[in-house]
Amino acid sequence: MEHTAGKSFLWALPVFMLSFLISYNGVEASHNVYLHYQSLSAIKVEQVHRTGYHFQPKKHWINDPNGPMYYNGVYHLFYQYNPKGAVWGNIVWAHSVSTDLINWTPLEPAIFPSKPFDKYGCWSGSATVLPGNKPVILYTGIVDKNNTQVQNYAVPANLSDPYLRKWVKPDNNPLIVSEAGVNKTAFRDPTTAWLGRDGEWRILIGGRRKDTGIAFLYKSRDFMKWKKAANPIHQSAGTGNWECPDFYPVAKSGTNGLDTSVLGQNVKHVLKVSLDATRFEYYTLGKYYPAEDRYVPDNTSPDNWKGLRYDYGNFYASKSFFDPSKNRRILWGWANESDTAKDDIKKGWAGIQLIPRTITLDPNGKQLLQWPVKELDTLRRAHVRLSNQLLKKGDRVEVTGITPAQADVEVTFSFRSLDLAEPFDPKWRKLDAQDVCSKRGSFVQGGLGPFGLATLATEDLKEYTPVFFRIFKDAGKHVVLMCSDATRSSLKKELYRPSFAGFVDVDLTDKKLSLRSLIDHSVVESFGAGGKTCISSRVYPTKAVFDKAHLYAFNNGTEAITVETLDAWSMKSAKVN
Repeated sequence: MEHTAGKSFLWALPVFMLSFLISYNGVEASHNVYLHYQSLSAIKVEQVHRTGYHFQPKKHWINDPNGPMYYNGVYHLFYQYNPKGAVWGNIVWAHSVSTDLINWTPLEPAIFPSKPFDKYGCWSGSATVLPGNKPVILYTGIVDKNNTQVQNYAVPANLSDPYLRKWVKPDNNPLIVSEAGVNKTAFRDPTTAWLGRDGEWRILIGGRRKDTGIAFLYKSRDFMKWKKAANPIHQSAGTGNWECPDFYPVAKSGTNGLDTSVLGQNVKHVLKVSLDATRFEYYTLGKYYPAEDRYVPDNTSPDNWKGLRYDYGNFYASKSFFDPSKNRRILWGWANESDTAKDDIKKGWAGIQLIPRTITLDPNGKQLLQWPVKELDTLRRAHVRLSNQLLKKGDRVEVTGITPAQADVEVTFSFRSLDLAEPFDPKWRKLDAQDVCSKRGSFVQGGLGPFGLATLATEDLKEYTPVFFRIFKDAGKHVVLMCSDATRSSLKKELYRPSFAGFVDVDLTDKKLSLRSLIDHSVVESFGAGGKTCISSRVYPTKAVFDKAHLYAFNNGTEAITVETLDAWSMKSAKVN
């Protein structure tokens, strides 16, 4: 995957920056490249906003999670990393290992530019464990200054090494080069392979034709000689370049995950793409027809920029994998910084991986459910509980007895009636949830809501990041909006502070809504209604830091809200370096 820094204030370093914006007329690129700073190693690593239990290396820049896998009792996380500086550049495949997905040990980089087929870059890809328990990595190599992209492979040097420290890139690379009619500068990020009933392996590679996003399909019998299928497995007009595609089955019932090669009538398939033009992702659920190598999305969600998202906040370049040890599918996603590149250089680091999540199909069959992996609970320490706490309009109650800057909070809200839900303005039907949230923030009083959590807050609420619900009525039905609003998260000016939001497809018959928020200094990662809607925000408070941070439950709506149960834990720091 090719990266912008993903920020609104990249002009902070105008002298040495070369910006290569997306162009549909020339080379496909979206870097924000700071040549002068790519190899400026961090002298000091600032701790103020570093996370305690999210994954991040000791210093410098990280982005995409690459080829996560489980192999012989060990979880492997590969990720794009700049070993020389806190901005994008000098990218290698860094490598860390774990036995619990939470505590990690870093190893030497697995892949780095060293051969003609990746001289100018080793970009994103995936891992596949072949028959005979043999892992292989597929990744995108950059072969020249024109950004020509090819697909390469690497294998472990020593399968008896439990950590697979060293990887070899054989000289018969590249395995796949772009053909006539394929944009060679928008041809990247091969997926985990799946094995068809015909004995052929298949992978997808992301790309585009003009403004149409494409998932190219390639097939091979021996994993070495690949042939492009006559037609893409799927494409969608108007979506721009597709990168970091992911394609996998989910069971129609139950909570077990499935190996990538599982087919049959009892599964749906998921196609996720990362959108180069917008810097967010969307996915569809649908049916995969193996005989035709064709994927057809269900008609339950849009197949475009307005489609379903894993996460409606700061979440990109995600990658899933099947964990056979616990029969689950696990999702990793990257959250970039929302400060300036100048800030990143000063603090000596940039980027985190969000907490790995399990993925299952919602019983309604229309979307996925996500939830933090169970192993995260092992970091819970001091615990407090609130029960049956009534919140009238304007009320807030503080959650004390834990560390609010590094916490895990689960809460269930209830209300007596839906009668006071405010009307949904018909003009908003053309807007996305983020636009609605920006108009109806937590400080705008409503009927049923806003109610939720005020995280990383000062006592006077001059700084706080609220995560909340607001319920509307629209043409005889109710609309639930979930927001994670960074507008007032910091007194610092030069920050990207959006009102991230998503609608929640939830049954309100029991008049309850649940929320879980993982709070970790500069990230608030939230799961609404059991993981139906997820939102991650990056924030940088100046006052609400460490023991000066506060946590509140609040209600700013006319309808009284009851905090039925609220459980909050201080979180121990994970070992990640």
